[in-house]
Amino acid sequence: MAEMTYLEAIRDGLRQALRADEQVYLIGEDIGAYGGCYGVTQGLLAEFGAERVMDTPISETAILGSSVGASLLGKRPVAEIMYADFLPVASDQLINQAAKLRYVLGEDARMPLTVRAPYGGGGGYSFNHSQSPESWFLNAPGITIVMPSTPADAKGLLLSSIQSDNTVLYLEQKHLYKTLRGEVPEGVYTIPLGKGDIKREGRDVTVVATGWMVQRALRAAELLHQDGIEAEVVDPRTIKPLDEELILTSVRKTGRLLTVCEAPVTGGFGSEVCAVVSEKAFPALKAAPARLASPDLPVPFAPSAEERYYPDAASIVKAAAALAKQ
Repeated sequence: MAEMTYLEAIRDGLRQALRADEQVYLIGEDIGAYGGCYGVTQGLLAEFGAERVMDTPISETAILGSSVGASLLGKRPVAEIMYADFLPVASDQLINQAAKLRYVLGEDARMPLTVRAPYGGGGGYSFNHSQSPESWFLNAPGITIVMPSTPADAKGLLLSSIQSDNTVLYLEQKHLYKTLRGEVPEGVYTIPLGKGDIKREGRDVTVVATGWMVQRALRAAELLHQDGIEAEVVDPRTIKPLDEELILTSVRKTGRLLTVCEAPVTGGFGSEVCAVVSEKAFPALKAAPARLASPDLPVPFAPSAEERYYPDAASIVKAAAALAKQ
């Protein structure tokens, strides 16, 4: 085990993947000599060369379009889109090509494409560099969506994503890059896609959170514990396919569900979780499922306004305590 930041764990995962398989290569804007916008790919160009760590022009369409073609020819591209907010620029390549070609071409076709994209707030990057776009792609058949919340999960899930024969959208919460540290297994290891994790066990309320919100939910659980309320914090890790059974088992134990997401509330991932629980664990519910998320507004630029925009530990405590009393 080695202690790493969230960023360092992702970099180590990329390094391990490049060493393990010559078909793996990285492609994106400023990922080579510059080392990536946030420094994630720093040092990889010197180690692996320009044919495997490829700088590109500013063209999300070209990055994903070329990666789709390379995937069909047996390569395993890891394409970085500098900000997840820019994914819509190449949405045709991602949604209508990468995600669907295996269905169209049959069982012999493979699409081993991993799309890395930093997302989310916490840095004051304003409305078009701070969004959480997971729900934009949740409705697209053929895309696996990964949202790691810890350094260890970030590395293990990244290696699984790169090894997958399907298109994976791997979302990296950029506020966590340098603020979150943890123990990470060394070398190559994987975490199965589609398997969630209970980050904290509890008996009174299930809190399903993603990414940065997992860390805030864990802090809230500590505060709730002081008031005699035990919250179970569930991290799906992969939101598509969703580990429904893990969530349902937890809700059947606690009888209560709170979802916490960074994205705006309407049509968000939390709504999907609430729907699954309502359909499949309704008799176990002691209270109506509740969603906690950002408002249906663009992400504000001012740091003080941005901080109030997202769910925090205090708002999670308030919502979970209200559920626990029902």
